[in-house]
Amino acid sequence: MNYTWVNNEAKQTVKKLLLANGLSQRLLSQIRRGKGEVLVGERLSKITTIVPCGQVVTLKLPNENNDDIVAAQGKLTILYEDKNWLIVNKAAGMTTVPGPSNRETTLVNYVKGYLVESGSDDLVPHIITRLDRFTSGIVLIAKNKVAQGMIDKIDRKDFEKYYLAIVEGHLSSEHAIINRPIGRKGSNIRREVMAGGKKAVTEYWVRERTSDNSLVLVKLHTGRTHQIRVHFNSIGHSLLGDELYAGNLDRITRQALHAFKLKFLDPFTQKYIEIECDLPEDMRQALKK
Repeated sequence: MNYTWVNNEAKQTVKKLLLANGLSQRLLSQIRRGKGEVLVGERLSKITTIVPCGQVVTLKLPNENNDDIVAAQGKLTILYEDKNWLIVNKAAGMTTVPGPSNRETTLVNYVKGYLVESGSDDLVPHIITRLDRFTSGIVLIAKNKVAQGMIDKIDRKDFEKYYLAIVEGHLSSEHAIINRPIGRKGSNIRREVMAGGKKAVTEYWVRERTSDNSLVLVKLHTGRTHQIRVHFNSIGHSLLGDELYAGNLDRITRQALHAFKLKFLDPFTQKYIEIECDLPEDMRQALKK
């Protein structure tokens, strides 16, 4: 895996140039330990080497693989792909990453199988936007550790996630912001709004009203576990199908939550990538019922 940059500034070190272009300190530490090579022009160099203005710097990294991740064959709905990014529509019920109870049929396993079939040199999918098992929709995956490190440094204003959710009842406001801290008690998987919790901010707009439910567009301003589910439960409007947070199970048997839209600034091209993913059939049927 090779990446190339041109130093358009005055003389600076390789390290400073790479940091300015979004590489992580962690990756630079790996390069310093010999897990990669840096060339200034065509000369093998150190990250402390001074780079003249106009000079080309090339980063060479070994191919990635992890034998603990099994490559599996499974259906992937690909929404976007380029050299660095893979964006897929995850089905409700699919686990995102391998765990103790499932190490072979998760999204990561299927993505690795796809990368193997595609002839990719790098075979470690880096999940950037992880979804709960029963939440459907957009998942962003970095296809290499350079992309993973660079996306982690993107300013929050340049990384926007939107969801569609069906909540019980009619919300009193067409648009509002829920700003309530979230935490958990002990080892309980269930999260709660609590005074000692971490800052959590959720913004929503009502998109549609049925006789007794509301379809809302939701924007996350923070990324707490179960944030949307906890916040709507805390204001008395649990998501349909969300058994953990007292949601009604009559119309849908999983939380009615779908990662609908993703917009982010690609750190490689400095252009925005914007993807939308239609509401899945089970949520459409829940609205009709």
